[in-house]
Amino acid sequence: MATEIDVGKLTGLSQIEVEARLKRDGFNELASAKPRSAFAIAIEVVREPMFLLLVACGAVYFSMGDAQEAIMLLGFVFVIIGITFYQERKTERALEALRDLSSPRALVIRDGLERRIAGREVVVGDMLILTEGDRVPADAVLLSSNYLSVDESLLTGESVAVHKLPHDDADAQLPSAADGPDALYSGTLVVQGKGIARVHSIGGQTALGRIGKALQTVQQEETRLHKETRRLVRILAMVGLGLFVVVVAAYGITHGGTLHAWKNGLLAGLTMAMAILPEEFPVVLTVFLALGAWRIAQKQVLTRRVPALETLGSATLLCVDKTGTLTQNRMSVERIHAKGKTFIVDLNAKRPFPEAYHEVLEFSILASQVDPFDPMEKAFRTLGDHFLANTEHLHTNWKLVREYPLSRELLAMSLVWSTPERTDYVIAAKGAPEAVADLCHLDASAIAEMEIQVAEMAKDGLRVLAMAKANLTNSATPAGGATGSDVTPMPVGQHDFDFEFLGLIGLADPVRPAVPQAIQECYAAGIRVAMITGDYAETARNIARQIGLKDAEEVITGAALNAMSDRELRERIQKVNIFARVVPEQKLRLVDAFKANGEIVTMTGDGVNDAPALKSAHIGIAMGGRGTDVARESADLVLLDDDFLSIVSAIRLGRRIFDNLTKAMAYIFAVHVPIAGMSLLPVLFEWPLMLLPLHIVFLELIIDPACSVVFEAEGEESNVMHRPPRKTSDPLFSARMIGISLAQGMMVLAIMVALVLTARARGLSEGDTRAVTYATLIIANLCLILTNRSWSDTILKTMRKHNAALWWVLGGASIFLGLALYLPFLRDLFRFGTVHPLDLAIALGAGVASILWFEGLKLAGFKLGR
Repeated sequence: MATEIDVGKLTGLSQIEVEARLKRDGFNELASAKPRSAFAIAIEVVREPMFLLLVACGAVYFSMGDAQEAIMLLGFVFVIIGITFYQERKTERALEALRDLSSPRALVIRDGLERRIAGREVVVGDMLILTEGDRVPADAVLLSSNYLSVDESLLTGESVAVHKLPHDDADAQLPSAADGPDALYSGTLVVQGKGIARVHSIGGQTALGRIGKALQTVQQEETRLHKETRRLVRILAMVGLGLFVVVVAAYGITHGGTLHAWKNGLLAGLTMAMAILPEEFPVVLTVFLALGAWRIAQKQVLTRRVPALETLGSATLLCVDKTGTLTQNRMSVERIHAKGKTFIVDLNAKRPFPEAYHEVLEFSILASQVDPFDPMEKAFRTLGDHFLANTEHLHTNWKLVREYPLSRELLAMSLVWSTPERTDYVIAAKGAPEAVADLCHLDASAIAEMEIQVAEMAKDGLRVLAMAKANLTNSATPAGGATGSDVTPMPVGQHDFDFEFLGLIGLADPVRPAVPQAIQECYAAGIRVAMITGDYAETARNIARQIGLKDAEEVITGAALNAMSDRELRERIQKVNIFARVVPEQKLRLVDAFKANGEIVTMTGDGVNDAPALKSAHIGIAMGGRGTDVARESADLVLLDDDFLSIVSAIRLGRRIFDNLTKAMAYIFAVHVPIAGMSLLPVLFEWPLMLLPLHIVFLELIIDPACSVVFEAEGEESNVMHRPPRKTSDPLFSARMIGISLAQGMMVLAIMVALVLTARARGLSEGDTRAVTYATLIIANLCLILTNRSWSDTILKTMRKHNAALWWVLGGASIFLGLALYLPFLRDLFRFGTVHPLDLAIALGAGVASILWFEGLKLAGFKLGR
């Protein structure tokens, strides 16, 4: 037998009790991997190729008797560890924040109020409210239930749901552990009914914790970009190894073949390997995707699967629910129709509530939960509190004994109430008008009249529900009111009651103010928007007109969808953007049809039955506020505020992330070209070596933070939402991107070669030539950072955009270059000669000149990027 506790009478724990128990027991979470220590990160750095190359260079310098150079090189290892540690900690902090957000959510009663919190904040003694689709956040004992069934396959392996029974005495002292029909276990799934439970174990003390199972958390998954990057790094590493051998052999042979020559050749080869090895690529990907997920979370969108960040910029179609996403999900009763008359609701008007509509309103409340969570049920309660307060119509002394939930076959629900006298039962039903009409067995003329009223309300954008009532005599209860030992058994289904049709209620759900602008932003970005709703076609059309949806008159209903073949459906949906009276199971068919048409589909959902569609869509977005845990676990993203604007913001950020990732990769390619060139050309043309390992290390100290911090923090391009979606087949390392990067790098290399030739012609010493060449390379490097911040806006325009990390990199590099050129100790260490003001001006002019051609193309309006 189902029992139910009045939620409104429960107080739960106080905030003071919660804080004390959190302090005593900790958070409700299982042991997870601890953040890596500085030592652990240092060990990872030791395994990196760049570290091994630095150690090899240090060993060669020691063998040549140059201890100072060797110690300086090895000292840079600790600087690199410091930079890596900063990047790793920043990434981990972002992921920790996402883990907190992604923990299962729980509805609890605290201080007499219902509160939805993260599952990790549940404490022992908390009162849980569980409904279909919820994931149980902790081990608990069931106190009250309404046909609650739980899927415990996570623990037992049994796929059959387990029916749960409430504890015999809800007020009794509960044990610290439970095992029986009243026991609920952390991680299990409510598949039917609802209930109230009290938590007795959390975290590692739960059954799930004791067997060492771990809940899924946000992880860095291997993405297509990671695979693409790893393949490129492997190729470049092989090229670097080959060039290392060539440089060592060429230098040794061309410089007499002495031991000293071979040691210098080894240094030159190691410098070449350091120059060509793009060790920044994996770091950049890790930082961009982790911080990208964190940035999107700031826009109220949780990333549960990192590959979704790659796909966001490719989305061509947004399939969104109406209620709560496009609308505010704050419903109010606007119209009531009963006995052939219609009443326009105005809570501000000082007039009595007509008697003709009392019964409709009364049974709308009786057909709802005692303490409603659903916006429509809240609207009924609000209207009842306004018009029916202090009257007998609220029946607060009646007892709920049975609930017939909404089903796929019948879009109506009924609640059975026991009267105080227990002489009969009162049944209140609400649901879709056609379903309630079916329950009431209305004749054709009554149905036609009802449909006219439904169409009128739907045309005005109202959501329409019908109400009905029935009575069932309790024949086992004596008429005198004495309670018998038995009660009349309840019918199997709602159709077994003799319902009487009462009337219709029209509810309004205002459109979110920012939605029309967001819709237009989607259209400007080449993204199609489709609305999928369970409401009537006229209601959907009305909302579509308000938000500016294209082709607002064309609608496909759920019934029409069922009548179509797959081929016909694929043809029809090419021009239809509104789908009305659609049940969750039909969403999967729509998703598959859109995918068959070549669309990159983003789908929103909130219910248990939405999970297949969310999983099938390229990007599944679950509602975080009203959504079930099942929907959230099936989705790639979770919309924490259920707001359509957040979806558009996520797409905007997704495009920005990919743009900035492309810029960072392009910069890495470009800057490595002159470094590799100036490592190789002096060997081939028997010039003095311009770059030594120490020079490469200093360059890496600029390149690493520039590519992983400066570009990640860069703002969006001005046309980010005024261009078509990126094709999913487009690689990160496209021929266009590589071509532009190589052109940038080759221009810097050409200028540097010209500087070397000019310096040699002027008779400058080896140290002077190296100094002016290196200064040019540093300045050109900084210019490459500036010009690659945007492939559409010039440097002068981008300098007005805020990027704090940029100024730290520019300032730090400039100061260190000045010290290296003019501080005697560093100048000798870098093997520089004296740099005169004229040479410094030449280096500055040459560095700036190396990127002027790219700036000129921007001014000329050439389309360099997307």
